[in-house]
Order: sequence, then C-alpha cells, then structure tokens
Amino acid sequence: MSFKKKCEKEGYPATIMPVPRNLSSSCGTCVKFTGEAQTAQNWNSDEVEQLVKILETGSFQVIWHS
Repeated sequence: MSFKKKCEKEGYPATIMPVPRNLSSSCGTCVKFTGEAQTAQNWNSDEVEQLVKILETGSFQVIWHS
C-alpha cells in the first residue's frame, strides 16, 4: 500500500494487483504503475523486491532486483 501511495504522490498512476504467476509462484500483491522505472529505483523502499517492464508480447523484462 505504501509503494502505491508513493507512486501516486510522485504522479504515477498505480494499482494494486496479484503478482502474475509467471513472475512468482507464491501468492502476493504487486503495484502496476505507469512511469519511469529508474525513478522508482531511487525511492529505496524496503517493500520493493523487483521492478519489471511489461513488454508488448505480454512477457516481462526485469529492470531491477534487490
């Protein structure tokens, strides 16, 4: 929840959703936001495990991982 609020405070639209199965087999939530991943990396949130980019093919590209 706090990462979603941080995104919105910084001007990035964000929604909380389940983590896609092809990213993790465990149950969990993620924040989908539209914006620059490089900016989010600089936020230093302990809650962020990784940042991924959704590709046009529907697959994911890891941008950053803790």
